Amino acid sequence: MSSVTASLAPAILPQDATGSSRIDHLVMLNLVEPGSRVLDVGCGDGSLLALLRDRRGVDGRGIELSREGVNACLAHGLPVIQGDADTDLAAYPDDAFDYVILSQTIQATRQPRQVLEHLLRIGRRAIVSFPNFGHWRVRSELLLRGRMPMTDILPDPWYETPNIHHCTIRDFVGLCRLVGAQIERASALDASGHPMRFALPWWVWNLVGTQGVFLLRRG
Repeated sequence: MSSVTASLAPAILPQDATGSSRIDHLVMLNLVEPGSRVLDVGCGDGSLLALLRDRRGVDGRGIELSREGVNACLAHGLPVIQGDADTDLAAYPDDAFDYVILSQTIQATRQPRQVLEHLLRIGRRAIVSFPNFGHWRVRSELLLRGRMPMTDILPDPWYETPNIHHCTIRDFVGLCRLVGAQIERASALDASGHPMRFALPWWVWNLVGTQGVFLLRRG
């Protein structure tokens, strides 16, 4: 099993970044080489896929569970099919894409480890982002109020949230180690959604980062 390695240098936003796009999307945009083949799993309304198409000229495809999301993507000319990350990724061949992206979705899958293994098999690299359940505000909500937290990145009450496998940045690093993934780049985003500007140890990221964004490859 390969050990986890990572470049902890903070991500740099593209020069043409504007407030019209989610900042985590801009971080991921900066991780993708122009002209790449990209599969966006759980692509929602296609906003990230459209950004990659328009600014990186990627050959992009998407898979989305909700019919509403698929319709929104098709309305914008994006090649997206309806599918489930837990069951449909097995049908994709090895090395079919340069990058496979899973944005704010892994915590909503039934089998996160299996999904991550498929991402690393299907793509030469995988980009994964997720809300960090180890953030200090989440911890304080549980400690002081004894209730499941609601934050900007975790906005739904416990009885309506699609998230079924909450994880922390430290948990995700452990999962990468378990499946033998190499971490090429990693960023923690602060409460305003901006990449933290300093190389910090994992435990600090785990405490003050609201989201994690990871660029991975097979070990």
